[in-house]
Amino acid sequence: GNLDIPRDLLQDWDVVVIDDEEDSLMVAEIILREYGANLYTASDGAEGLDIVRQVHPRFVISDVSMPVMDGWGFIHALRNDPDLHEIPAIALTAHAMIGDRERAVEAGFHNYLSKPLTPETFIIDLLNLLMDIPSLAASLNI
Repeated sequence: GNLDIPRDLLQDWDVVVIDDEEDSLMVAEIILREYGANLYTASDGAEGLDIVRQVHPRFVISDVSMPVMDGWGFIHALRNDPDLHEIPAIALTAHAMIGDRERAVEAGFHNYLSKPLTPETFIIDLLNLLMDIPSLAASLNI
């Protein structure tokens, strides 16, 4: 259960979450803050990109389907920006969209989380993904 995960897991990590759905943002925000992260949120990819440029977060979580600039536009811009291209990004994909998972990784996301996000499993699922990213795994407070 969550008991084995230290409360300071992400202490002082800047994290950006981009999603146009209030529910997902809320789950991510509550849980990430609970584990020590400084959270920045945006509701579309363009706004998210601006925030990423400002804060250079440890990682980004981005939904793929959003208005204005979607997750595909966001990851394309991120990977093609010399200042930002090394920032790990995790896609949020709806269960129904099977092809999105493969497409997400091909597009440059490190991995994906399935929506809806649930408070019970979110941190465990996220931790498993972060452990797969060498640049982040080393600095997790475990």
